[in-house]
Amino acid sequence: MKHLNSFLIALVIFGSTNLFAQTTQPLQATAAATMTEAERAQLDSLRRGGLQSLYNLDYDTALRDFKEIVRLYPSHPAGPQLLAARLWIKTLYESRRLQSSLYSSESFYASGDDKVDPKIIGEFRNLTREAKRLAELRLRQNPKDIEALDWLAAIQGLKASFEEAVERRHFAALKDGDDAVDKHREVLKLDPKFIDAGITVGLYEYVVGSLPLPIKVVAGVTGFRGSKKRGLALLEGVARDGTWSRDDAKTLLIVLYTREKRYPDALAHARELSAKYPRNYLFRLEAADALVSQAEVERANKHAEAAVKAEREAFAMFDDLLHDRSVRDTVSRALDLVHFKYGEVLLTAGEGDRAAKEFLAATRVEHAEPALVTMAHLYAARAFDLAGKREEALSQYREVLTRPDIYAAHEEAKKGLAQAYKTAIAAAGPSAGDSE
Repeated sequence: MKHLNSFLIALVIFGSTNLFAQTTQPLQATAAATMTEAERAQLDSLRRGGLQSLYNLDYDTALRDFKEIVRLYPSHPAGPQLLAARLWIKTLYESRRLQSSLYSSESFYASGDDKVDPKIIGEFRNLTREAKRLAELRLRQNPKDIEALDWLAAIQGLKASFEEAVERRHFAALKDGDDAVDKHREVLKLDPKFIDAGITVGLYEYVVGSLPLPIKVVAGVTGFRGSKKRGLALLEGVARDGTWSRDDAKTLLIVLYTREKRYPDALAHARELSAKYPRNYLFRLEAADALVSQAEVERANKHAEAAVKAEREAFAMFDDLLHDRSVRDTVSRALDLVHFKYGEVLLTAGEGDRAAKEFLAATRVEHAEPALVTMAHLYAARAFDLAGKREEALSQYREVLTRPDIYAAHEEAKKGLAQAYKTAIAAAGPSAGDSE
């Protein structure tokens, strides 16, 4: 299941980036008969504004803009699609699942008690169902409507992402993700210059190409074929030459470069996007992850001074986040995540005592997300073990067992009670960059 999950992991990230790429395409000529130039400009303006708000974690403004699209253009798939996208991202944010590193952990796929409100699932399905209906209606009128095909691909990709990241319905996500790729291949056949559609096809190529040979052979028999090199090249092309998808491709490449252990490249994109979207502190977290991972490489290559420099820069990023007034309103709503991620990078750097302090700080944040609190207690225990404080570690492992079981936390706590934790690398799995 691990290597199948590698495809699904990427689908999660694909959905978050592809959402912005495919829903900001300018309207094609096929819509000209039903929309005036002024109407198209107004729809695009509302769409861009709402998506900018999503990138800056401003969900209320995005909701206002997307509802206005529904009101003004009830027969266009943009409104319900964008509302579904906003609901999905907001749900990930509130459950602290927007940090891409989470999906590199095999424990994410274990059964647990972190269930999402069925009302959210129902609302999401209603919105995507309506968006799909409107896109398919246009395709029945004109099977070569490129814009409608593009919207349908985006809808299927968004469904895949929600099914994987929120519902964890792995095979449903695989099917819808495959449908999204097929639709974008159709788009590229109709218009090879529609470069932004390459973000979906490129990801597909990368993930299938990353499968180990035995799994790849089986996948090939069932029609799944890809090339990691070709996939990265497609994504890099979108990041360089895309009309609307450059930032989306760069966001995705942060994740894939990390998996490839190309940490300086990941860091460059994270820094660029952090500067462009200053309210989105998640890009700073990605940058810090890349810095600490690069520090490990430098230390392994006996470049101690470079390693220390990279670690200090990563630590400074977290200190700035905790005191930066420009992002205080967004960070204040996710202090638990910031403290947790700070603990992770400290743990990776071998700073057990300091890491434990940050993990415990995450557990004390008012209204902290319960699942993250459970993991913070587990990671605090590991940090205490690494610092040689076995009694404190045992106390934290026992605390984990009193809480709801998520991401296999109980199993890991029992292991910790039986034997002291030995390595920071496994605990900081999100930075490990497994390339398979």
